[in-house]
Amino acid sequence: MNKFIILVYGLIAYLVFLISFLYAIAFIGDYLVPKTINSETESTGLTAVIINLVLLSIFAIQHSVMARPAFKARWIKIIGEPAERSTYILLTSLALLLIFWKWQPINTLVWEVENSTIAILIIGISAIGWGIVLLSTFMISHFELFGLTQIFDNFKNRTSQSPKFQTNFLYKIVRHPIMLGFIIAFWVTPVMTVGHLLFASITTVYILIAVKYLEEKDLRKTLGEKYEDYQLKVPMIIPFSK
Repeated sequence: MNKFIILVYGLIAYLVFLISFLYAIAFIGDYLVPKTINSETESTGLTAVIINLVLLSIFAIQHSVMARPAFKARWIKIIGEPAERSTYILLTSLALLLIFWKWQPINTLVWEVENSTIAILIIGISAIGWGIVLLSTFMISHFELFGLTQIFDNFKNRTSQSPKFQTNFLYKIVRHPIMLGFIIAFWVTPVMTVGHLLFASITTVYILIAVKYLEEKDLRKTLGEKYEDYQLKVPMIIPFSK
């Protein structure tokens, strides 16, 4: 029964991730969903900026702290190893949904592309960014990354193996193609408002800091010379840079 509960819990966590991911595309793209990054303003000026910064900080703290090996080791003792990744995914997704729910749009225009053909091209590039994010998860191990491998192994009484270090496809061009995809999706838009600019700026700064000073440090510690050699050969986020 306990294994069945963990299985259902992990599947629910994955479903919540899918909802938050799809909503993120519509939220940032400013279409289809009831509330987007450029919906009618609910708050103005400094108040809106402070609320949005708090929301983004909640996500950044949760996402970074729970991903650290030291926290994982303690957390596994409480929740168990099979459910650890699913819990991380669930809480990350809920933090995203909180941003979408309570975001305060600031709709002062920074730029707007009026040519419809160019606007469609820009939307297409943004869609490519989202595609890079999703496809990059499958280029390593999508199901392990989102906790499905762990919960199914647990259900079938198998021991989950540690994920192998892989540099497939886009990982031969940049070390973090998922983050590259997010940056493209956040910045490439035909309509940039002050609120959207705030979102894109803060998330990009967070991505660069978290990747360079937290994730890469953990990877070097875990993989050693193998990852250090990879760092020398492949740029972090910007393709074809040194």
